Amino acid sequence: MDEKYWDTLYREREQVFSGAANGVLVTEVGGQPPGRALDVGAGEGGDALWLAGQGWQVTAADISSVALAKVAAAAQAHGWSVDTLHLDLAVAAPPPAAFDLVTASFLPLFKANGTAPLRALAEAVAPGGTLLVTNHHFDEVGDHEGHDGRVVRMADFYRPADFRPLLAEGWEVVVDELRPRPEPLPPEARHTKDLVFKAVRLTP
Repeated sequence: MDEKYWDTLYREREQVFSGAANGVLVTEVGGQPPGRALDVGAGEGGDALWLAGQGWQVTAADISSVALAKVAAAAQAHGWSVDTLHLDLAVAAPPPAAFDLVTASFLPLFKANGTAPLRALAEAVAPGGTLLVTNHHFDEVGDHEGHDGRVVRMADFYRPADFRPLLAEGWEVVVDELRPRPEPLPPEARHTKDLVFKAVRLTP
């Protein structure tokens, strides 16, 4: 699943995902004073647009330029300012220590790429900021057919908890758990539970 794959998917379908913000993001970040946010794997922008509506200064990052164009158009339609960043974590990293919130919802992080992408996400968090990673409950979803018809093997991906051993001193893990997925579930949902990892980078 590379850039060409995602560009084709977003180009061929008017809407791939629900467009709603991830319920974990709403629960964990709602009410938090807004700052600079990086939404990695932004897709069509459900999370990024919700953050912008809450007053955050948002950068939406994705491997697909087609998806980012959709985010930009949606933000403009709402009158919100959302920056976009064309980013392939396998070969590049976001700016270090630049964001008060780095969030990744259901972002596929391949073990074949090593731990550098995970470290890059953590390093993008500014002192005092938050790293929030949410993914499917892998055991519940299991191996399945992807959008392109190929089998998606969950063993090939990192889980949110895999961030924990990579964090250096100066971090506080706030959440590392399996929890029921907030309702209502989007129409495309294949799981009812979320793996959630949240950590705060302490100030010196």
